[in-house]
Amino acid sequence: MHCDPRFSRVREVFERQFADGSELGAAFAVYLDGELVVDLWDGVADRHTGRPWERGTPAFAYSCTKAITAAVLLRLAERGLVDVRAPVAEVWPEFAAGGKGATTVEHLLSHQAGLPVVEEPVPVAEFEDQPAIAARLARQTPLWEPGSAHGYHALSYGFLVGEVVRRVTGKSVGELVAAEIAGPQKLELWVGAPDDVIDGAARLTAGARPGADRPLKVTETEEPARDRPRAVQDGERAQAVQGGERAQAAQDGERAQDPVTALTRAALDPQSLMNRALGNPGMNLLKGGANHPVILRAGWPAAGVVTTARGLAGFYRALIGGDLLAPATLREALRPRVAGPDRVLLMETSFGLGFMRPSMTFLAPSRTAFGHSGMGGSLGMADPERGLAVGYVMNRMADALSGNLRGVRLLGAVYDSL
Repeated sequence: MHCDPRFSRVREVFERQFADGSELGAAFAVYLDGELVVDLWDGVADRHTGRPWERGTPAFAYSCTKAITAAVLLRLAERGLVDVRAPVAEVWPEFAAGGKGATTVEHLLSHQAGLPVVEEPVPVAEFEDQPAIAARLARQTPLWEPGSAHGYHALSYGFLVGEVVRRVTGKSVGELVAAEIAGPQKLELWVGAPDDVIDGAARLTAGARPGADRPLKVTETEEPARDRPRAVQDGERAQAVQGGERAQAAQDGERAQDPVTALTRAALDPQSLMNRALGNPGMNLLKGGANHPVILRAGWPAAGVVTTARGLAGFYRALIGGDLLAPATLREALRPRVAGPDRVLLMETSFGLGFMRPSMTFLAPSRTAFGHSGMGGSLGMADPERGLAVGYVMNRMADALSGNLRGVRLLGAVYDSL
């Protein structure tokens, strides 16, 4: 492990979270002005076998993938292969069905497309067929007028943006990440992991129940990656598409309540947009959920990255260093397109073009920070003004849709050290 003396506080926080039982296995990395100043890892990668977490242990990082997917598309925009302001149907004609002819690529990237739910249940046999899932979305009618509101497209974001990428290049997001980002930058990062990476990946395990006020404890479930609250899992298994108008009306009323009450009610409702957006395709249909090789191999562009903390931080280092996007492209991508109540998450969210901006769901210590968190706690972040790039991955899942206090504490220690 490595920790620059200037960041000794970060190491103290990292070690404390293992000592108090908050972590099972985890890694945390920080680049400052392109220099790796923190590279920490500890704990157990697989609680069943006791396999230790090593320097090169990768982990599934859920929605941290979305920022990487956004970078892939923005690189294509720089080459003139796609115009983010243009209608999606210009490169994907079938998408115009259901009154979506004016929906733009920008709407997809900023969660404004009105397609947070894949309404037709996706069979397990289709999990690795991204164009087939995208075709289901193309047939749908949006739940709101695109551009009039925003709501987190938890899984559909990737199939939508990924299909635009495929239409203009003939390649998947994962293929372009390997060829143009991870390969040239020598990053331990895969959107669609090969077998040897899958074999060495950390095994995710569930944390405490929601609302627990004690340190997280490992559960004894045989399928530890079923990491969401039970009500959310039940909603995923239902994969129901009926009653959408009723659920939307209920959520419209919930947004007038405090966020915690609204979120709790949504979690208990199998028909809520939150449960429906998270639940199809349903990872829990496979034994072990996100630990299953099908999920790790599929490379879903919204939730499919397998990476080390160093690899995730290295992506953001390259991003703010001008190695992946021109500075002007990145600045424009970071300009907030939406901010305020989210129709799916029922909290305030803020997005640029695929990147999270500081909000209730992205608790960055600085208004100049951006990035993306992942379900259960994983986090990738950069702060261009301070030259920071950060990556955090772990295998003990927090009962949270986005981020967790362990990552927040580590970020706080980083900023305290500057």
